[in-house]
Amino acid sequence: ARSSVLQIYLTKGMGQIEASSSTQFDCVDEETMRIPLAVLYSLIFVVGLVGNILALWVFFCVQSTKNSVHVFLLNVACADLLLIFCLPFRILYHSHANTWTLKPILCSLVGNLFYMNMSVFLCAVIWTLAFLFFLPYLIFQSNTRCFHYKDLREEKWKAYINICGVLTFWSVFISLMVSYGKIALKLLRRSQENPDLPSSPSFFQNARKSFFILFVFTICFLPYHMVRPFYIATQIQPTSLFWRNVANKANELTLVLSALNSCLDPVMYYLLSSSVRKEVLNLVSRVFCLPHAPEVSTKSLKLGYRGNSCSRAAGVH
Repeated sequence: ARSSVLQIYLTKGMGQIEASSSTQFDCVDEETMRIPLAVLYSLIFVVGLVGNILALWVFFCVQSTKNSVHVFLLNVACADLLLIFCLPFRILYHSHANTWTLKPILCSLVGNLFYMNMSVFLCAVIWTLAFLFFLPYLIFQSNTRCFHYKDLREEKWKAYINICGVLTFWSVFISLMVSYGKIALKLLRRSQENPDLPSSPSFFQNARKSFFILFVFTICFLPYHMVRPFYIATQIQPTSLFWRNVANKANELTLVLSALNSCLDPVMYYLLSSSVRKEVLNLVSRVFCLPHAPEVSTKSLKLGYRGNSCSRAAGVH
């Protein structure tokens, strides 16, 4: 009899613990960040949409030369627009008290397309692999919630997929750091060996522009992937409500930084594409009634130019 009573007591106790733990997930504070996130995503949407549409117009209608970097920039612009078109859904979600009012399948689709911006690099093969990577998430839907903190203790396979994504990022990031470090050392040695070489200034100019790509990549995506392991750990392990809230807020803030990438990429287009620079200067001169902007020389930054190894390095990135 005592053992039966003890068993009932333990069963009830475990049930209370599970209910309390489940309540902790439901009680994660998502209200504090709701309005700031809606405002920040709205600003990113406007700036990113204008910048990337202008870039695509130049790539398709103005620039006649087609080279590897043209394809790279075109893919980056398309990836940014993919993210930008997802932002109105996030804005709508946060504006409606973090409640999803559209069809559940749209929640899965929009959420996964948002993250695909971090996975799209250069070609259609990568696009396809990125889509297949997130395809399992499309099967599981929620009716009223979408971009919320999730309990993955019963669905740890989702956490493992996220961990694979984090590991992929770090492998790419370390490779980029090593590659750019070698480029910097090579340029430094060349300038020291031949300080009077006429092409030295152009090499350093192109190197600075190439390193801007690494700077944007680091600022936008490194914080998110630094926070992500801690965030995933709180989803699959017993963690206090305080640390769940910390993980959730850190994740949301770093996601804003990753979305900011769609606003900074047009600056990269301006630096790397003479056609974009020319059209932007002409547009500014027309809007503000300034004297006609002089044509920008394309010789120093023809990214397919065979004599420029730094430009090729930028294309590889």
